[in-house]
Amino acid sequence: MTTSHLNGHVAGEGGGEGRGGDEELRGGQQHREMAVDCPGELGSRTLPLRRSAQLERIRQHQEDLRRRKEEEGRQLDLNASLRLRKLSQHPHIGIDNPTFLQDSHTPLQPVLSSQHTPALLELEELLLSLKQVRGCLADQQSQNDIELVLTLLHKSDFQSALKIHNAVAASMHRPSPPYPHTEQALQLAMEVRSLLQQCQNKEGLELHSLLSEIHVQSLLQAHDSIAEKEMEPEPLPTQGETLTQWGGETVKIIRIEKAKDIPLGATVRNEMESVVISRIVRGGAAEKSGLLSEGDEILEINGVEIRGKDVNQVFDILADMHGLLTFVLIPSTHTRPPPVKENVVHVKAHFDYDPSDDPYVPCRELGLSFQKGDILHIISQSDPNWWQAYRDGDEDNQPLAGLVPGKSFQQQREAMKQTIEEDKEPEKSGKLWCAKKNKRKRKKLLYNAHKNDDVDNEEILTYEEMALYHQPANRKRPIALIGPTGCGQAELRQRLLNNQPDRFAGAVPHTTRSRREGEQSGRDYHFVSRQTFEAEQTAGKLIESGEFEKNLYGTSTDSVRQVINTGKICVLCLHTQALKVLRSSDLKPYIIFIAPPSQERLRALLAKDNKNPKPEELRDIIERAREMEQSCGHLFDAIIVNTDQDKAFNELLRLINKLDTEPQWVPCSWLR
Repeated sequence: MTTSHLNGHVAGEGGGEGRGGDEELRGGQQHREMAVDCPGELGSRTLPLRRSAQLERIRQHQEDLRRRKEEEGRQLDLNASLRLRKLSQHPHIGIDNPTFLQDSHTPLQPVLSSQHTPALLELEELLLSLKQVRGCLADQQSQNDIELVLTLLHKSDFQSALKIHNAVAASMHRPSPPYPHTEQALQLAMEVRSLLQQCQNKEGLELHSLLSEIHVQSLLQAHDSIAEKEMEPEPLPTQGETLTQWGGETVKIIRIEKAKDIPLGATVRNEMESVVISRIVRGGAAEKSGLLSEGDEILEINGVEIRGKDVNQVFDILADMHGLLTFVLIPSTHTRPPPVKENVVHVKAHFDYDPSDDPYVPCRELGLSFQKGDILHIISQSDPNWWQAYRDGDEDNQPLAGLVPGKSFQQQREAMKQTIEEDKEPEKSGKLWCAKKNKRKRKKLLYNAHKNDDVDNEEILTYEEMALYHQPANRKRPIALIGPTGCGQAELRQRLLNNQPDRFAGAVPHTTRSRREGEQSGRDYHFVSRQTFEAEQTAGKLIESGEFEKNLYGTSTDSVRQVINTGKICVLCLHTQALKVLRSSDLKPYIIFIAPPSQERLRALLAKDNKNPKPEELRDIIERAREMEQSCGHLFDAIIVNTDQDKAFNELLRLINKLDTEPQWVPCSWLR
């Protein structure tokens, strides 16, 4: 079976063994698809005035089939009948039938075309023929059969039906009236009449007199009125659907108007010699018309035969077509479900995707690439394995929806990938049986992506459903600055608190140590007992916590909430491990990752703070930042590369101010 790949050329033939896992991961796609599009100009194709080319070819095909059947009917097989076989074996026994003798010496007459009137059945000729046949038959059974037919022919009901048949046949094959030569016969007659005024011969005077009669002029005027309507060009067919019969099959003729800037939006695949519509893509002319369906077989496009061509040839045929495209299709045999309006689902991608590196994407030409953190608008999940989506902000520049892997499909193949990578890890001596047992259990858990959503699928990052949220004026979102030590997030936080103390504030931490002189509970720390601290930690109220000199320290969600209730913006410097608790609360944090610049810029940045780190320390900071972004980058709302403290501070202020003026994407779970 022919398949297609990215570059639009045939990849190979179907078949082969050992593809069970691949076929499962292909999401039920048994065939490669090719996107057929019409970006170029459509060559001018004019239709006949009186009938379309498609209907003409269909009628011609039907006429050929009828002629072929009549030819086959005239060439009787003598072995098909016992009586005819006996006559062929003993040609001189019985009474000679003059009709048979004539046929034996006279060649077959050509079959009459549909343009000639067929011979009508006359009752007298039919009765005479039957009586002659009865005289040629010796056995009683055959004569009884002939008598039965003669009795039927003598009935008045049959004779009336025969008359009706003959009348209908004569009417249907009556030649159509001639096509008019002009709709200006009266004007031409008047011009001839004026020229004949100077004529002196007898014929000219008679013609002049004839053309001057009012009855002749009225006749010519009536002729011109009828001819004008007859000669009006048939209006070009508009977009729509027509059902008809073609060679015993029901076909539909589809006309779709496609502008230059709107792709057709359909993919095709090969099934033996057939070219079948595999997918209707949102945003294209096919989807907007609603006339093409998945599973339809394409026979012709604008008069070009498609059956027998591979998907690459179909792509080339449609490459330069636009305007009114006419498809001749065999409708799909599958029951077409009623159209259901799908709600658009907005998701945030938690992984990078490049369709050119994906061997399972059914059509690479339609694959939509994206990066971790991009917002995708999922407009169709009719294929659970391959969703149709737009990138946020690209709707106007991206006329067709793109294909992205569905959530369950992505989880399944990532689980398989992890399992394969684990199987490749070298076994440690002395732990062989334990390692094998754990691997087998791990493989079973990971591979069943549907039954372990709460356990293993958290490790397989796919998508997170999002919604737009505009923070209220009296409830500001807390700002969480994330980054490895030495990237400047602490300095940026302190600068915000110092420059605008009436707008920004920090959360008061909790501690189990004793209060020192001059410290005030609720201002410097929340002083609590170890038992209370551990109880809040168990309840998940502490965003982050640690121990220093046998004393516990931590930041509570209640402390952040107290700052928010005052109308200020709470600014936090956190480790990535604190993000899970912070995001699971009702605080709706805005998370900004402070990334380090290049190694040389980072050295200069730290030198301003009188720090002189070693090269390996600089490399360690950059490596830890890379690991943070790799593991938690899907949780970041924004990233600031701190190449300069002033520029980074201004960018930080810009992002914070934008929260007041523009709605932001947040997880849907925060708004429920």
